[in-house]
Amino acid sequence: MSATPPTMTKAPTAGDPGQGPASGQDGLKAGLKNRHLSMIAIGGVIGAGLFVGSSGGIAAAGPGILLSYALVGAMVVFVMRMLGEMAAANPTSGSFSAYADRALGRWAGFSIGWLYWFFWVVVLAVEATAGAKILEGWIPAVPQWGWALIVMVVLTATNLASVASYGEFEFWFAGIKVVAIAGFVAIGLLAVFGVLPGSDNPGAGFDYLTSHGGFLPNGPGAILTGVLMVVFSFMGSEIVTLAAGESEDPQRAVTKATNSVIWRIGVFYLGSILVVVSLLPWDSKEIADKGSYVAALDSIGIPHAGQIMNVIVLTAVLSCLNSGLYTASRMAFSLGQRGDAPKAFARVSKTGVPRIAILGSTVFGFLSVIFNYVWPDTVFKFLLNASGAVALFVWLVICFTQLKMRRIIERETPERHVVKMWLFPYLTWATIGMITFVLGYMVYAGGDNRQVVLASVLVGAIVLAIGIVLDRRRKGEAAATK
Repeated sequence: MSATPPTMTKAPTAGDPGQGPASGQDGLKAGLKNRHLSMIAIGGVIGAGLFVGSSGGIAAAGPGILLSYALVGAMVVFVMRMLGEMAAANPTSGSFSAYADRALGRWAGFSIGWLYWFFWVVVLAVEATAGAKILEGWIPAVPQWGWALIVMVVLTATNLASVASYGEFEFWFAGIKVVAIAGFVAIGLLAVFGVLPGSDNPGAGFDYLTSHGGFLPNGPGAILTGVLMVVFSFMGSEIVTLAAGESEDPQRAVTKATNSVIWRIGVFYLGSILVVVSLLPWDSKEIADKGSYVAALDSIGIPHAGQIMNVIVLTAVLSCLNSGLYTASRMAFSLGQRGDAPKAFARVSKTGVPRIAILGSTVFGFLSVIFNYVWPDTVFKFLLNASGAVALFVWLVICFTQLKMRRIIERETPERHVVKMWLFPYLTWATIGMITFVLGYMVYAGGDNRQVVLASVLVGAIVLAIGIVLDRRRKGEAAATK
């Protein structure tokens, strides 16, 4: 790997000269079909956090949680628009890390790439444990750690087989989530207006939005508290830009995903939460005890609501695990290609899979699972806190990268500038301000939020320092050879 960042190149597709039908970018196999990418784009924004974490946000902000979701949703829409602009022009497995490398410097690509990898391998442990708890409840003969091991092994094997295997599993996992949320919103709205046959809900329309202490029962400040509680459930929207490098038509896939992010957030997040706070009072004991979605289904009179949600949550967990392993391995692969990780990570098997990068990510994932069971309140808690604010760091880097990449794209590959950030550069700077404000407010709010930011900043500073040292060493070596 040379000391200079890679130049912008036209992304190869199946129809490009010199590229076989099975060729992908960077030696990877173009095994993801358009239907895979479409479902990854739609389902990627729906994490398990939406199902299990929304009740806390409702308790904190009341119906005003809708404004919290809308604010974070707008921020994600802007960030995805910026990322889509860069990814449509140059789809690559390294996505924003590769773009930061090009626009800001090797230290930036190195730092954000490794932080992002770290985030997802920690998520592997969280999701494996969450899935194991559900499975143990169904089949207690197998201990929880045994289920966590089984889940990790199965999904690792899937990713090792081929990218098409990952895509097929994710297609069905994401499909179940999408159908479940869409069905929930449709049935819920019928119940809200009192036209659902056999519903136990009184059909009060939108009265519950204001009847229990008003729309903002805990004051306007609760909106920001809600933002802190929901912001991390949006992580994953950017996965489609990493996967695009292994698709049949990367530019089309990225463009479609970027253009559809508004309605995806509108329907799946705002739509489903609107149904919950319209079916039940925000301070309902059922929401606190059962969780928002189970309580909403119970209020309609759907039998076995708890078990139905367990199946959906398990699907979301497996989807997150599957995508987390894929995403971590592709980031490790890209870092290996750029000389920022062991070269072995950049090796690709005959089936076009970076197996060593997958296994390396899995090993750390397994270690994180062990830490979760052996030292849950010390080592694993630190890992969890240290990865907690990485989502915001990633979004911030995407913003600063896009400020420079816009001019590079217009200069070098203007024909590929098919997705454009709105109101550039003003909206980009406004998004930077929004993200910075959220990070600052997390520190100001104190408690767990402050710990998350400080631990993430500590780990980020360490990785950044390593990146700067390595960058200077490369430049010194390059200067010495001239």
